[in-house]
Amino acid sequence: MKKIAVILSGCGNRDGSELQETLSLLLAIDRHNMHYQCFAPCIDFNVVTYLDNSGETGEVRDLYAEAARIARGDIKPLDEYNPADYDALALPGGMGAARNLSTYAFDGANMKVLPEVEKAILDTHAAKKPVVAMCIAPMVLAKVLGPFGVKLTLGDVCGASTIAAQLGAVHQVCGATDICVDDANRVITTPAYMVGTHISQIFDGAENMVARLAEWLA
Repeated sequence: MKKIAVILSGCGNRDGSELQETLSLLLAIDRHNMHYQCFAPCIDFNVVTYLDNSGETGEVRDLYAEAARIARGDIKPLDEYNPADYDALALPGGMGAARNLSTYAFDGANMKVLPEVEKAILDTHAAKKPVVAMCIAPMVLAKVLGPFGVKLTLGDVCGASTIAAQLGAVHQVCGATDICVDDANRVITTPAYMVGTHISQIFDGAENMVARLAEWLA
């Protein structure tokens, strides 16, 4: 059975992994008879309110513990990830990718990526194994794999796609259920809630992405 490592960034779309995207991804992986293992970095993060748009609450939480909620406790520290043990790496969306796995939400084009996340992506790429990502998570790939000319999607032309291009990535406009396939770099991305408006679109995009991944791994 093929094994997919999934990097989570917390729990919730505003400051962690987007739940609908993450669950669509995990379900698609399972339906294609592959196994997933969730990972997360062991860091703290600043909580954002979900009741209004007032921003950070002042509360700090443990990202690893929050991500464990999604994984039902079956999670490993990201620094234990070894691409030799897995067939592909996956990053669901959610602002945790832009706030916790990277500093894109704060620094834009001057963003940095968490060292263990950067290492996981570069090691997987060097092993010529696939990396797939959803929603805003491709911005992390733009930063790390931009020097390789990675092709990816962030949905429509937007501020994020402009910065991705500045980082060396090639942006492809895609609809909510479409996928962008970079055969050379072994990368597949889908826009999800960057342009999507319904959970059914999110699942269809995840399904299409994982279906292509399954073809690569067959």
